[in-house]
Amino acid sequence: MLILFNKPFGVLPQFTDNSAAPRPTLADYVAVRGVYPAGRLDMDSEGLMLLTDDGRLQARIADPRHKMEKTYLVQVEGDPDQDALRALQTGVTLKDGPTRPARVEPIDAPDLWPRDPPIRVRKSVPDHWLRLTISEGRNRQVRRMTAAVGLPTLRLVRWQVGNWTLDGLAPGQWREAGAD
Repeated sequence: MLILFNKPFGVLPQFTDNSAAPRPTLADYVAVRGVYPAGRLDMDSEGLMLLTDDGRLQARIADPRHKMEKTYLVQVEGDPDQDALRALQTGVTLKDGPTRPARVEPIDAPDLWPRDPPIRVRKSVPDHWLRLTISEGRNRQVRRMTAAVGLPTLRLVRWQVGNWTLDGLAPGQWREAGAD
């Protein structure tokens, strides 16, 4: 079984939470037993999470050795110039080493649902959207990559993993999909 889930902002990307002040988890949205996340998406990010009961599929999706591409819609603070885009395209060096090259392009603001809470907007600093595709999945990697080139991430929405997309799923919704 493979489930595509549109994880809302602020939802813990696991089924349980042992913190003193409980936070929303996957269990608040997906009432299917025996499925587990294939990869992670931090609480501050939104978008596509894949949940499966198939260990081999989970490994194929999550293991960086398989180089499964993940595409993000990223709202950044600042104006992405050619040097910043080129750095992302060739790979940037983070504290845990260099990243693989990314595919990146500036895009018009996508037609997305409003985020709750909304991002902070500063009238004196422009923001822009990028479509960024990576083939690895380090902790908070996209945020760290854009920060490394002087473009802090304001909003991050994972739109696609491999051939699976978020298309047609509102925040908090899920649907079963084929294992392609």
